[in-house]
Amino acid sequence: MMTDSKRHWEQVFAAKGENEVSWFQPYPKTSIEFLELFNLPRDANIIDIGGGDSHLVDVLVEKGYNNIYVLDISANALEKAKARLCEKAAKVNWIVSDIIDFKPPVKFDFWHDRAAFHFLTTEARINQYVSVAEAAIKQDGYLILGTFSETGPTKCSGLEIKQYSQASMSHTFERSFERIKCIEEVHLTPFNTTQNFLFCSFQKK
Repeated sequence: MMTDSKRHWEQVFAAKGENEVSWFQPYPKTSIEFLELFNLPRDANIIDIGGGDSHLVDVLVEKGYNNIYVLDISANALEKAKARLCEKAAKVNWIVSDIIDFKPPVKFDFWHDRAAFHFLTTEARINQYVSVAEAAIKQDGYLILGTFSETGPTKCSGLEIKQYSQASMSHTFERSFERIKCIEEVHLTPFNTTQNFLFCSFQKK
């Protein structure tokens, strides 16, 4: 049975083009800067959580990474990304799943999540996400999270979100991860409004 969350996101991606959603970025500059910070080998296992039709996967393919995974709850979102990549889509492992139900097929060197985690607003779902990430990321592997900051929006796509500070995000993941670096970023939406994001990187203990 389709959950309310899955139904919501399938409808969003069926109804809207990529530049009709607030999170659209033509180039994922901050995410790529974090990737390059860690100098990963081209055979590293990389996953984009809630990747939807984000352009991060395009850059990863162009840079020659060959173990790329993109997970999203919305099949419609992933189909859009596949269509954009054309024959290059075959180089990517596409996974339709709610992140808290995810059963990782491999251990990941680099786990990226821009604006998916903050949609988990209950303690139970947040704890489930943390447990999935702990199990899925290799020892010494990296976790990069982008969420709305404490000065960012309180809703997105009609849904409540959970804002984070450096301290609260670090506390959430402290059991298994050491914080490396956090930055704040002002994201300009396609509607010429701004959203304040917090990005933090962590390493698995």
